[in-house]
Amino acid sequence: MAQTQNPYAQLVRTPQLVADIALLAARIALGLIMMAHGWQKLDEWGLAGTGEFFDQMGVPAPHISAAMAAGVEFGGGALLILGLLTPLAGIAITAVMASAWGIAHWTDTVFVDQGGWELVAALTVGALVIAVVGPGRLSIDALFTRRRGR
Repeated sequence: MAQTQNPYAQLVRTPQLVADIALLAARIALGLIMMAHGWQKLDEWGLAGTGEFFDQMGVPAPHISAAMAAGVEFGGGALLILGLLTPLAGIAITAVMASAWGIAHWTDTVFVDQGGWELVAALTVGALVIAVVGPGRLSIDALFTRRRGR
């Protein structure tokens, strides 16, 4: 994935290594959060329990949706941490989180401890930004790109 020129480069000069470390930190934090949510669905609640919970919320095809959400959250989180297939992982997480936002968190309440949308919004937008911006040079994707001579 080609990196675009930063339009604010003339205002703030961020050294490339600092930008790469920031992207790595963002990928790791978002990836760990997503993996924790996926693991919760797989281990703590189980897919059957997650499917039942989804059914109560009115999620379409709740048991299939539970398996897809758990897989995308856990697997996509791991891919983000590694910086592997980053655009695909970011878009998949964005889709799952946007669905959760629309189905379960579309309220007037902001704060997550009150059933609000703040966490799901941050996760959705964070995944989208990483998908669009790319993983940075400290990633497996960048390693493959360098090896292919790009």
